[in-house]
Amino acid sequence: MAVTHLFIDIGGVLLTNGWDRKMRREAARMFDLDWEEMDERHHLVFGAYEEGKLSLDEYLDGTVFYEKRPFSREQFRDFMFSRSQPLPRMLDYVAGLKTRLGLKLVAVSNEGRELTIFRVKKFELDKVIDFFICSCFVHLKKPDKDIWRIALDVSAVEAPEAIYIDDRKLFVEVAESLGIRGIEHRGFESTKAALEGLGLFS
Repeated sequence: MAVTHLFIDIGGVLLTNGWDRKMRREAARMFDLDWEEMDERHHLVFGAYEEGKLSLDEYLDGTVFYEKRPFSREQFRDFMFSRSQPLPRMLDYVAGLKTRLGLKLVAVSNEGRELTIFRVKKFELDKVIDFFICSCFVHLKKPDKDIWRIALDVSAVEAPEAIYIDDRKLFVEVAESLGIRGIEHRGFESTKAALEGLGLFS
């Protein structure tokens, strides 16, 4: 069965991660926050934020602004958004595959709504990606198999028609358990080689 769709993670593959541990540590240093308390509170509420069940302001209420701070909410949000950067080689490469081969690109991503929308607009991801199956929109998170099932249903394709790329091996394994061919992204060259090794995109 011919491959017609490329399912792809956003953070760690097309862009830097949206709000990872390294960024949170940097925020704790910059804003003089208690790292351990911030990290514990983050883990208690971030899942709900990623699933679209909390707004970014509600997430920040629980992790940062549960007490008075000498900085504003806007300053902290600006810091969060400023950490997003593109991974240009991957973006350009998948855009080229889409154009050359007529592929449909489907984002399958765990990320909160405000970060997702900011990143889509900032880096014009909607010019490359056809469907956004993001946790904040569908209220499911990887590794829940249903998020990939939704991607297949929205795309109207069978699993063998799709390849999934993610920098997390576990998520690749879950996608593969549904019959989707998976590639663990470790960098541009290895992912390009893996796609070419399938004999599909050489």
